[in-house]
Amino acid sequence: MSETPNIEQETTTTFGGPVVVAVALHGDQVGGGWGRAPQVAVATIDGATIRSWEVHDVRWDVAHDEGGEGAHHARVVRFLRDNGVQVVVTGHMGPPMQNTLGKLGIRVVMGVIGDPRLAAIDAANP
Repeated sequence: MSETPNIEQETTTTFGGPVVVAVALHGDQVGGGWGRAPQVAVATIDGATIRSWEVHDVRWDVAHDEGGEGAHHARVVRFLRDNGVQVVVTGHMGPPMQNTLGKLGIRVVMGVIGDPRLAAIDAANP
């Protein structure tokens, strides 16, 4: 049973047109830590419609402790840039990564649990 996404923290940004949202997946649910997500879904959301949904096996749960924090953050940033991500949805994210994504203009929505597709739609339509 899925829960309605609980959006605890977000900054406001208005997008015109479709929005690319990355969602941290832990099993079939959104939640857990962004930097340790085993999978990330990248969705293109247009209003209340999911135009595309692709799950990537990022394995950040393994890569998180390989190398230093800077190397891991660089991997994450490269993934987000390569996929044109505008919004990130997760259960938790550490302050250093929040700061990094803020500098890149990527909106972060934290404190989310439940159905990842509903969470992506909600995050794309603040």
